[in-house]
Amino acid sequence: MQDAALEPLHVVQAWHQALNQRDFERVLEMSDPAIEIVGPRGSGHGRELLNDWLRHARVSLLPLRTFSRGETVVVAQRGTWHSLETGDVIGEADVASYFLVHNGRITRYARFDTLETALSAAGLTEADEVG
Repeated sequence: MQDAALEPLHVVQAWHQALNQRDFERVLEMSDPAIEIVGPRGSGHGRELLNDWLRHARVSLLPLRTFSRGETVVVAQRGTWHSLETGDVIGEADVASYFLVHNGRITRYARFDTLETALSAAGLTEADEVG
């Protein structure tokens, strides 16, 4: 039986906590070295790209709803972006993220503008909502 801390849902919850605490080393530890990152500006691979995004995006993501099946997790979130210079809030939006978790590490992180798009990309439905 798999360690509960390595279950996809728990990994994604811990990732959110680390991101919001700005514990970027922890976020990187929970991510596969070849993680695929997909966002509004395109996609790429690797922890170096993830590290760059973490340090420049200045985003916090408040989980609102969670959907999960197997290694796939989708989270509806309230995103808040902060200025690099002042830390002031410069934008807020409802977004959704699709995570693929394998062997306790996130191998894919994709951000979408709508929950519906994220669920569709992940192959999940409203019936997969948890908690």
